[in-house]
Amino acid sequence: MAIIINIDVMLAKRKMSVTELSERVGITMANLSILKNGKAKAIRLSTLEAICKALDCQPGDLLEYKAESE
Repeated sequence: MAIIINIDVMLAKRKMSVTELSERVGITMANLSILKNGKAKAIRLSTLEAICKALDCQPGDLLEYKAESE
């Protein structure tokens, strides 16, 4: 996947656990893990907004584009 989700980086910067983020955002640990591990095929904008609010960051802090090597 060419889009990388850096939730783990922001969690470390904010000194927040995955459990705490899950509770604040209102999504399951399983779904948060899917996002964190790059296995998600999509993310709802409302979920992205809630994550940004909980982590006090911008979407660009979480999402990164990396070209796939051929």
